[in-house]
Amino acid sequence: MSTHATETPAPYITVVLPCYNEQDHVMQEIERITSALDASGYTYELLCVDDASTDGTLRVLQEALLRFPHVRLLPFRRNGGSGTVRRIGTQQARGEIVVWTDADLTYPNERIPELVRMLDEDPTIDQVVGARTSEEGSHKVLRVPAKLLIRKIAEILSNSRIPDLNSGLRAFRRSVALPYLRLLPPGFSCVTTITLAFLSNQHDIQYVPIDYAKRAGKSKFRFVRDAYRYLLQVLRMVMYFNPLKVLMPVALALLALAVVKGGFDLVVHPVRLASNTVLLFVTGLIIAVMGLLADLIVRSRDEY
Repeated sequence: MSTHATETPAPYITVVLPCYNEQDHVMQEIERITSALDASGYTYELLCVDDASTDGTLRVLQEALLRFPHVRLLPFRRNGGSGTVRRIGTQQARGEIVVWTDADLTYPNERIPELVRMLDEDPTIDQVVGARTSEEGSHKVLRVPAKLLIRKIAEILSNSRIPDLNSGLRAFRRSVALPYLRLLPPGFSCVTTITLAFLSNQHDIQYVPIDYAKRAGKSKFRFVRDAYRYLLQVLRMVMYFNPLKVLMPVALALLALAVVKGGFDLVVHPVRLASNTVLLFVTGLIIAVMGLLADLIVRSRDEY
């Protein structure tokens, strides 16, 4: 690892910038971020993580290391995915405030100081998220309704309003995020995870509307695979922090259906319940017991 930043006092902000095959535009993104933070008066480091790029991204980042004194470079030997980059980058961050963003020119990174300032001005807020007001990603026709559905499920399960569940631009207090880093999956759903982890543990999040530009370079998003992972991660995180939210509605629905079906059976065939009625009742009962046991396990944890 090469670095400028470790030779200087710890900065206030660490910007974690995942870089994978971004050779054509990553320098422009670095210039934009450093220009905004230089003008802000904050001390900072820009931690560029090369995720084993197969193009010339690492060479460009090494050039940036020579040009910009606040850039720190962390090259990976094996591709780990966006979530792995953000987890390790946050663990290695030296700043009290950590910012996650992308290197593809989509997010208005010149507004990073604004997000940090919101955390400074209100100590009750632990995370500020840039909520996109438009969708410019690939597979737009399928992506918009899928994201809306997943976001609504997350809102119901977390009992919170979530304007943007998986925005890649966010600033948060590192000390608050550290206990949840081990929960981050390696892929894109890491941003969903950190959102739900904060909400599930009463760490307040504030959203600020932002523009979202068409990305530079080729998207790494795979619609079916990544949408499935987003949905799975929402359910996994709610199960991890509040399993009754997922399991008890299913159990109660099956038990209610069993009662209705049982009543119908007794009218049609007195003193005899159909086998599918018994199956509904037993299944609902098993899921309810599983939910209660899972809730007991969650409540017995004292790690947070």
